[in-house]
This record gives sequence, structure tokens and C-alpha cells, in this order.
Amino acid sequence: MLAIAREDPTRADVTALIARHLAGMHENTPAESVHALDLSALQHPDVAFWTARVGGRLAGIAATARLDDANAELKSMRVDDAFLGRGVGRALVRRIVADARERGVAALWLETGSGDDFVAARRLYASEGFVECPPFGSYRPDPNSTFMTLGLQPSA
Repeated sequence: MLAIAREDPTRADVTALIARHLAGMHENTPAESVHALDLSALQHPDVAFWTARVGGRLAGIAATARLDDANAELKSMRVDDAFLGRGVGRALVRRIVADARERGVAALWLETGSGDDFVAARRLYASEGFVECPPFGSYRPDPNSTFMTLGLQPSA
């Protein structure tokens, strides 16, 4: 059974997955193009941190960072390798979208890699309704980045 909840990012299993996420970003992306949040940034009051657990075992992480009163950014999404292809990432995206709608967020934004290592992520986001867009917020054009957004309508 998959359980998704807000959780403290300082738990040992969570910090280990955050470290693997950051290492993976630096392996596949030039340092100036890595925009993943580190542990300190994930603890900021404007960040909502989520975990996905299967039978209590950490399967994935994701966060949202408030951009302003109407917009939020999907950040630091990572599924543990043992759970890839099992719907964990999709479930995290759907929970974050639902939470954003409940909080009255008008749009979710994200930055992900543009290289081959990020094809699955871009496909997932596109299949959930995200569309490519120009850079937003403090981002600048970057050939290593793909920017996407999803407009949110209030739940009926």
C-alpha cells in the first residue's frame, strides 16, 4: 500500500534519498544548471515536503515551494530506484496537484532537465497535464533545463 504524507525531511532514510537525488543531479547536469533543493532549503517555511512510502519503506520524495500567493513550484522530485516504474512518481504528482488545488494555487511550475536522463520525468509531467513554457521566476534560459507549468482549476 502506498502512503503519501507531509513529513520531516530530516529523517535518516529521507536524508539519504535527498543525498542520492542531489548526487544524481550533479552526475547528469552541469553544476550551474542544478536547481534541486538541498536539505536546508527543504526545511524552509515556504516549502511543503512530501514522502511516498510503501509498507513503511521510503519510495519517493517531492516538495513544493511557494513562488507567490498564487503560484507554487514542484521541486526535488525523486523516486527510489527500487520503486521506479511502479507509479510512485505519478502518485506524488497527483497528490501535490490536489494539495495545490485545495490551497487555492492557480498554477504549478517546474524545472527539470532537458537531457536524455530526464525523458521519463518530462513524459510523466506531460501526461499529467504540464506543458512546456518559458523560464519563470528567477530562472533564465538554459539549454540544460526544460520549464513546464500546469494551470489549476478549483475542484468542483
